Amino acid sequence: MKKPPFYKSLLYSIKGVFWMLKSERNFQLEVFALLINLFLIVYFKLNSTDASLILLVCFLVLIAETLNTAIEKICDFVEPNFNKNIGLIKDIAAGAVILSTLLSIIVGILVYSKYFF
Repeated sequence: MKKPPFYKSLLYSIKGVFWMLKSERNFQLEVFALLINLFLIVYFKLNSTDASLILLVCFLVLIAETLNTAIEKICDFVEPNFNKNIGLIKDIAAGAVILSTLLSIIVGILVYSKYFF
């Protein structure tokens, strides 16, 4: 099978992001959190290191959520009926989202505490 040109691959990936925005509530909430953080970065005039850390963890959560959704969709395709092993796989993938979210909260507290107090 011939690989599509780069621009088409890019369009397919953008299509995936827009699908996530349209279809996944958690992704929408996480994008909202990113927008709040973008506002706070500008409002508090974060230095480049602090801004980079905030953006890094925000995008880490979005990436984890995207991979979690992809794993869930594959699992649902492979086994549409309830299966406890598939459920465990989904729980593990969701655990990655929780861990990345916990990291982002910790980094947010460490970074923003010096700007709030």
